[in-house]
Amino acid sequence: MTAVFDNQGGFPRLMLAPMAGVTDSPFRRLALRYGCPLVFCEMVLVKNLPGAADPPFFVPGADDPARTGVQLLGNDPHQMAEAARRFEGLGIPVIDINMGCPARKVVCAGTGAALMRDERLAARIIAAVVGAVSTPVSVKMRLGWDRDSLNAPALARIAEGEGAAFVTVHARTREQAFEGVADWDRVGETCAAVSVPVIINGDIVDAPSLGEALRRSGAAGAMVGRAALGAPWVPGQLARALPGAQPPGASGAPSLSERLSVMQEHLEGLVALYGEDTGVRVSRKHMLWYARTLPADPDWARRYLEARSLGGALEVLDRLARACGCPGALGLAS
Repeated sequence: MTAVFDNQGGFPRLMLAPMAGVTDSPFRRLALRYGCPLVFCEMVLVKNLPGAADPPFFVPGADDPARTGVQLLGNDPHQMAEAARRFEGLGIPVIDINMGCPARKVVCAGTGAALMRDERLAARIIAAVVGAVSTPVSVKMRLGWDRDSLNAPALARIAEGEGAAFVTVHARTREQAFEGVADWDRVGETCAAVSVPVIINGDIVDAPSLGEALRRSGAAGAMVGRAALGAPWVPGQLARALPGAQPPGASGAPSLSERLSVMQEHLEGLVALYGEDTGVRVSRKHMLWYARTLPADPDWARRYLEARSLGGALEVLDRLARACGCPGALGLAS
């Protein structure tokens, strides 16, 4: 396996999940800086490669190729294999196959979680990708399509047989999407079915839930998704909370002033990646996620949503910093 899997003699047991519209380059850089061992870029729809109108999934010179995995979405074995070769050439340390996305438009196209209903095609895809690259390949899945078809153990055995390095299981079915409570115990059935590492995903938001998910499932590690929204430092905190982690311990959230500075950096990174108009628009959801943990005034969100330029967005952030008692946190002129 490549170097990312040799983290002082251990497996990178904490990963940032690929999230569409979230884990682009600016977000990944922040998560890596705060200590996340391995991050994934947004899932890549292979039939759209190359997409000249889209921003790059991986930004040479800005991303850290040694700690950035890519997740492929598709159902054509040849297309998936060709996409895997393309990303391997960038030095990506792991290539993940998406067999778990529950979105309607994804499954209606026969991709994502729909592949859990066609194990033969799933096996062909995994075999094609593994055969195309020397980079480790993983498979992300759900418990099953619904409660009557919990076939994650069977699909994990197929993945292992075709050469996958590890599997990740979101502890819900496709039918549940992101509703209800993640069934960490049920992931234990997959852990017992294979010898490759199993990564657990779903409802892991802090150190206690991380410990409980690992204990109840027997998983080798965890993948964190929604807990990182507006908090890119959370995956690094959880990595330090793992048993035997070096350095041990999970620190609290960054100071109020530091969080405001992170918001500014994130905004400016999005503008640099997408351009001013799109970057400011994309930033809105992120800034509202950040603001959930800040003592923001009730009118702040409306003012930010009305901002149309980088300067206007920074002005609103500066107002927020002043309202929070942190004037100068953004380094802007008084």
